[in-house]
Amino acid sequence: MSVSSFQSLTPLSRSSRAEIASPSSAALTFPATVRVGTELGSLRSRGGLVVAHGRSSSFCRKLRRLKLWQMLNVGQWWREPSPAKELKKKKNIITNNNQASPAELVETPLRSSQAHSLDSPVKVRSGASLCIAVVGATGELARGKIFPALFALYYSGFLPEDVGIFGYSRKELTDEDLRSIIASNLTCRIDHQENCGDKMDAFLARTYHLNGGFDNREGMSKLNASMEQIESESEANRIFYLSVPQEALPDVASALADYAQTRKGWNRVIIEKPFGFDPLSSHQLTRTLLSKFEEKQLYRIDHLLGRNLIENLTVLRFSNLVFEPLWSRNHIRNVQIIMSEDSSMQTGRYFDGYGIIQDIVHSHVLQTIALLAMEPPISLDGEDIRNEKVKVLRSIRKLDPTDVILGQYKTSDVGKVNVALNSSTPTYFAAALYIDNARWDGVPFLIRTGMGLIEHRMEIRIQFHHVPGLLYRERIGHNIDAATNELILRDVPDEAILVKINNKIPGLGLQLDASELNLLYKDRYNLEVPDSYEHLLLDVVDGDNHLFMRSDELAAAWGILSPVLEEMDKNHTAPELYELGGRGPVGAYYLWAKHGVRWLDD
Repeated sequence: MSVSSFQSLTPLSRSSRAEIASPSSAALTFPATVRVGTELGSLRSRGGLVVAHGRSSSFCRKLRRLKLWQMLNVGQWWREPSPAKELKKKKNIITNNNQASPAELVETPLRSSQAHSLDSPVKVRSGASLCIAVVGATGELARGKIFPALFALYYSGFLPEDVGIFGYSRKELTDEDLRSIIASNLTCRIDHQENCGDKMDAFLARTYHLNGGFDNREGMSKLNASMEQIESESEANRIFYLSVPQEALPDVASALADYAQTRKGWNRVIIEKPFGFDPLSSHQLTRTLLSKFEEKQLYRIDHLLGRNLIENLTVLRFSNLVFEPLWSRNHIRNVQIIMSEDSSMQTGRYFDGYGIIQDIVHSHVLQTIALLAMEPPISLDGEDIRNEKVKVLRSIRKLDPTDVILGQYKTSDVGKVNVALNSSTPTYFAAALYIDNARWDGVPFLIRTGMGLIEHRMEIRIQFHHVPGLLYRERIGHNIDAATNELILRDVPDEAILVKINNKIPGLGLQLDASELNLLYKDRYNLEVPDSYEHLLLDVVDGDNHLFMRSDELAAAWGILSPVLEEMDKNHTAPELYELGGRGPVGAYYLWAKHGVRWLDD
């Protein structure tokens, strides 16, 4: 609204308004405050009152002008809806219309009579500050994990209310089609049920589908245009989750970099495993990505690193005085990392060239060792932690193929055969690693990970040295290993922290017992643990990258495993077969004996 001819505000008293009111407009009163300008020059203000100097015809003309201005402008203030009502109306339209397109979310400038500023129009809201695109939106991972994790973050308030969620695929789907696909997998956690339905509707209303077609450059251009329609004009950030096959990743990433990045904020790109199948393919992929993006933009995600066990490692180490002085070869005898999946878990995800080494060992196992063994970082900044992790990875001795046991499960049930018996793809990996530095020199890190085993289990067991000159040796017996102190960090089956100690059994006489001090999470904390994808996606939103592999970590990890991969390719090493639902290859037990260690859980 432009009212440049009215330059000052002068309050009118009730008597003054009555004095200048016209009989023809007796029912029409002036607001308590009006704008008075040069056209009311004959009215003077004294102590907040407007008085007239005469009853001349000049005053009458000026009064008529004032009345005309009131009818044209003040009356509109009463008739037109307020900005708050306009915003409420728009929200209702968006919420009730599931087919609302991104364009319908763009706010239009207010009319001049609604504007808060007289100089320029304003918007009811500024638009989306964050857009998240899931590339490969109709895949199993997106439907089952990514979209549910995004909704959980949205429901809990960790994503902006105005966030825009885009599903990108090559299928001819409408927005409503995508919403129907993902809606069946959206749930509210047991401890978060309030307004669940309303939040779910709001989330789905902000979710859109885009058919990218088979030309990634054209598709990414369309994605960019769709995002710009709902984004803020001042600041807009974007996250791209590339849930695509390995062979499609370079072209998709390059098109994204050239055509879909915002210039009004940061861009972050999430990349799923595998990060290459061997050192050469990984190096080529890394080179392609770094030619288009900065390292700080890349988030190589491994969902197993989002488990609470992994996130708790640095907390246990660096916030408890009782552990840090013991964390070295002076007190620790060996470290055992166990990750097994039973026969009820999905067993068909491996194929020639992609087995348990690329899936589990290269990322999850080696990252766990790095977090467990690293030196204290100078801060909790992601780059400071990654700097310490890569030092550990570079210090790990290259694996000797004689210190590695590879296995492959077998079964006579044709319906469960997922890895061909003539394939050399391993489903079991056991090895002994050594870190050549001052803290860990001579301490074996024993790995056992496999599929189709007797139980589903994820834990870290830290076994301490025997007590020198043990006074109670006679009471312990010959199996001194049974009396060894242990720290057990368990994730599955029941998340817990256990400390194994020797204790006197109550009663007469002196009998010792190996007992456990037990922190069982389900008893101590009455809450549902969020899914690992929720943890990691929130880290991406916050820019916390300490659980994501940097390029130099990637290369260092491949350097550790390259002798084993080369041996497999050169000599066509056949994995040792083991029964589905069994304990794994027998050769693993001989390997532990070779390094003077036995698996105490056996």
